[in-house]
Amino acid sequence: MTPLTFTEHTLPLCVYSHGPDGPRVGAGLGTHIIDLERAFGDPAFAQPSLNAFLARGPRAWQRTRERLLGFIRGGQLTATVPIAEATLHLPVEVADFADFYSSLEHATNVGRILRPDDPGLQRNWREMPVGYHGRAGTVVVSGTPVGRPRGQLAPGHARPSLAASRRLDFEAELGFVVGAGSPPGQPVPVDGFADHVFGVVLLIDWSARDIQAFESRPLGPFLSKSFATTISPWVIPLAALESARVMPPDQDPPPLGYLRSAQPWGLDIDLAVSINGQLVSRPRFATMYWTAAQQLAHLTVNGAALRTGDLYGSGTVSSFHRGGMGCLLELTAGGREPVTLADGQTRGYLADGDTVTLCGSAPGPDGSRVEFGCASGRITGPPG
Repeated sequence: MTPLTFTEHTLPLCVYSHGPDGPRVGAGLGTHIIDLERAFGDPAFAQPSLNAFLARGPRAWQRTRERLLGFIRGGQLTATVPIAEATLHLPVEVADFADFYSSLEHATNVGRILRPDDPGLQRNWREMPVGYHGRAGTVVVSGTPVGRPRGQLAPGHARPSLAASRRLDFEAELGFVVGAGSPPGQPVPVDGFADHVFGVVLLIDWSARDIQAFESRPLGPFLSKSFATTISPWVIPLAALESARVMPPDQDPPPLGYLRSAQPWGLDIDLAVSINGQLVSRPRFATMYWTAAQQLAHLTVNGAALRTGDLYGSGTVSSFHRGGMGCLLELTAGGREPVTLADGQTRGYLADGDTVTLCGSAPGPDGSRVEFGCASGRITGPPG
């Protein structure tokens, strides 16, 4: 496997441990991690999460990035550790977690699969970013095993039984990490997005489709989504994604005023999903109908406060063509053939022992690439 390499245009943050040192904050450069506490002498970086640093807000984020770039270009950094020798931890202490449903293609595909006799989109979908709240305590870092969940299964019209999910799926997403909080009762304006969100992680939203099918009537996902959410260990700062910003798709009808933005917060990010090393899909984030800025504005329009460490998912990144669909439900539904893996096995849903890996990258300045690294999880059997 090619070693993960970060350019100075990226400088993602992580929490890592190495040797006798406990978990601490670092920045990725090349194939190494810069020890930020040793570089800056700042106790905020000798912490087991990014939260203390993120709470300082956007001016501190920018000053730190500029200072770090100055050290790099001046050849002043010596406290580094090879990424291959470090243990990477969950980068933030997650305060709240919400997940959206913001791909027009995904929402339409799923609507046609689950409600073939009804319109693909519900009436509210084009009016607001639809989402639900999850469980912060089940967000885990890449590499953490994902246990097959149990829940009530009710095939056909039979009485339900408590059993392990037989239709376990992934959803390829991005996650947005809130750094600066907001007071209760003060909605965050759509153009205040970069004042509160520090950066982006890769996110795998694990989904038990058979549990979801029974429990989501009339409310939304509950046990089918709340057993595990995997994120990458690297948080890519928004400041690293300036070259990736694009205009989002046209929105029809025009959204209400609080969702209208003068800022182009579409993001041209390429994703790749593999199962057991076999590439199965390449979703493109640039097609997402609702932007992360609009999602944040809607998340707080009722006066809900933001807290440092809040995380929200973009929703499944998908397309209308099979090569860019972001979950097995879409890839294999409607009479399509199951996904064929490198060893000749096929998958309609995930089997115990399967490893799903989500990787990503985006355009950087001067033709460079901003690498996100990867997030992965291996499916294990249900709890004993």
